[in-house]
Amino acid sequence: MKVTIVGHWGGFPKAREASSGYLIEHDNYKLLMECGSGVVSSVQEITDIKDIDAVLITHYHYDHCCDIGPLQYARQIKTQLKEISAPLPIYAPKGEFFKHLKWEEYTYGVSFDENSIVTLGPFEVSFIKNIHPVEAYSVRIKCKDKILSFTSDTSYFEGLAHFFEDSDLLICECSFYSHMDGTKAGHLNSSQAGLLAEKANSKKLILTHLPHFGELNNLLIEAKEYYKGEIELASYLMEINL
Repeated sequence: MKVTIVGHWGGFPKAREASSGYLIEHDNYKLLMECGSGVVSSVQEITDIKDIDAVLITHYHYDHCCDIGPLQYARQIKTQLKEISAPLPIYAPKGEFFKHLKWEEYTYGVSFDENSIVTLGPFEVSFIKNIHPVEAYSVRIKCKDKILSFTSDTSYFEGLAHFFEDSDLLICECSFYSHMDGTKAGHLNSSQAGLLAEKANSKKLILTHLPHFGELNNLLIEAKEYYKGEIELASYLMEINL
């Protein structure tokens, strides 16, 4: 399983980069998880839009889903050019935005909730409901004997560590520094990210959904006070092979 970080910024992307987006590949199957601002442009550095097999959106905040529109236009144009012959499924929670996932014959929505187990090519995907201002989900993806976990956006709560238990890779949001409380905003700080990875016995931790302020390397230092495993900051087009 190969993971490429298409985008890793919280809120909005830095110049020539992207907010939340992750391309997950195995056996020629390509799953795009999250489709935030700048993702449609950036993912084309890695693959052609026509080769994406499915999209998964964890919630409807713009930094996770606002490039769905450009993605739909891309699929429309490529279908008209006869590069694509089938519509693209977009897996997402029910909600007001869900109806917009159906775009003529080019894309369509498939809903999930915390009781769902979804098979997407070689990936078995399960979910847990997060604590966030809108309905949002963490994701656990099993591929053969490897486990990739992703927090999406959430406050810390008991049950997360168990859901992520024994992950080979935990991609964890880290919107705030350790001295900041992200609870009301529905986000984790660096200390909580490290604690979560340690409790879950994750083999590797990548901090993502990064803030646009402060010294980012301090996030690593603070998370390392709680997590003893391998840890890195997410970066643009970083590749991880599991």
